[in-house]
Amino acid sequence: MMRRKLFIMIAGLFTLCAGLFAKGDTYIYDFWDNIEKSPDVYRVTHVVYADDLNLQTPLKNPSSLFTYGNKLYVVDTDNNRIVELEYTAKKTLAFTRVIDRVYTNDGSEETFDGPRDIFVNTDGTMFIADTNHGRVLKVDENFNVIFTLKEPDDPTYEAGKAFLPEKVVADSKGRAYVAARNINKGFLKYEYDGTFQGFFGANEVVYDVKDLIWKKLATQAQKEKMVLFVPVEYSNCYMDNEGFIYAVTKTFDWWDLRSDRAKPIRRLNALGKDILVKNNEDQPPIGDLVWGNAAGISDPSKFTDITVLDNNVYLAIDESRGRVFAYNDQGYLLFAFGGRGNVDGFFRKPAAIEHIEKDLFVLDSINASITVMAPTDYGKLIYQATEQFACGEYDESAESWAKVLEYNGNYDLAYIGLGKSYLRQKKYKEAMRCFKVKRDRRDYSKAFKYYRKEWIENNIGWMVGLLIVIIVLSIVVKIVKKIKWELNTL
Repeated sequence: MMRRKLFIMIAGLFTLCAGLFAKGDTYIYDFWDNIEKSPDVYRVTHVVYADDLNLQTPLKNPSSLFTYGNKLYVVDTDNNRIVELEYTAKKTLAFTRVIDRVYTNDGSEETFDGPRDIFVNTDGTMFIADTNHGRVLKVDENFNVIFTLKEPDDPTYEAGKAFLPEKVVADSKGRAYVAARNINKGFLKYEYDGTFQGFFGANEVVYDVKDLIWKKLATQAQKEKMVLFVPVEYSNCYMDNEGFIYAVTKTFDWWDLRSDRAKPIRRLNALGKDILVKNNEDQPPIGDLVWGNAAGISDPSKFTDITVLDNNVYLAIDESRGRVFAYNDQGYLLFAFGGRGNVDGFFRKPAAIEHIEKDLFVLDSINASITVMAPTDYGKLIYQATEQFACGEYDESAESWAKVLEYNGNYDLAYIGLGKSYLRQKKYKEAMRCFKVKRDRRDYSKAFKYYRKEWIENNIGWMVGLLIVIIVLSIVVKIVKKIKWELNTL
């Protein structure tokens, strides 16, 4: 009877723990690419609609978000306006004003037509992608036009296409980078004075091998009818606090994802080269590693926007399944959450993601809503451990990772982070144990190499002494045997 009661108590405890750990839709992938549920990293604080902001006209097909300080800008595309909101100390969004016109040098007013993006620079100037007017406006704080970025008059630009700028970012010097629809040569780069400087960060050409072979064998007439192999377009971009551009693309073949040929997320340096770190080669930053046909959705993750925190953690939002994926600066998946739906924390068509400090804002273009999310205690611990390690606070980082494991004993990155902290502290044996638990072969090999070196250095004295003793003993034995042989032959 006692055994039965004990069994029931243990079963109940496991059920309770399972409920705690699989509370929401947050998950990670294990070594075998299986989904592991985890505690929620973010919680929804509230969802904001037009009625909550006292807007006279509801949002209609909003397409972009941008934050600057405590301001949140919502690009309300079909209403030809930009709505400025303030994120208050109480973590609520309050309406500030509507931006729906700019002022030219001659004092006249001009309105927008289908704007798709806004960027606010550190000097207070703004870049507005006025898409259907085929221009990017640079304005001052009072919305006076400084200059206009238009279709380039340059031999490298293919004339004849409609110039439809959709995304824009700018560096601290005022150089603007514009992603335009139907432009597949990368970003259009404009100098601080508005002059066109060429293309930046051109995407690699992606092609199907069988199509390439067929093109080699086809006649000239057949070649003319075939689709040209051209680079793919960027779907969105974000400039981090170091001046690097994070770019996402949705144009790729699914079989190129796991081999990392597709590169749906890139970090472009000043030369336009992708320098995104991907230490976990078996699980590159591509969103979901396995995709089925649930709810009729069979596509892989297709990122529609990306944002980067000050700790270099980047979060990309997937329009296929409405999920948010967060990676650290080494390319490891920290967490994923969300989904398609109408309940809080789910999205019908996520169009943009932004942040203020570590709070997130997700824009749903169909629901015309903004979901505001704040990190949980578990999420704060993950961020804390990541930041402490980056700052060289390895003892503190190890303590934080250990606390993460108290929340979730299956969190792979906690073991890896703990192992790396031990590695930095020269606790190689402990590091090996952590890496072994989560089958991190590369880091285990590194820890083992240092442990072997340390062991040899610490034991070289008695090893050499033992070797000398063995050599001396072998010599003595030989001498004794020789003397004994000589005595026996007398």
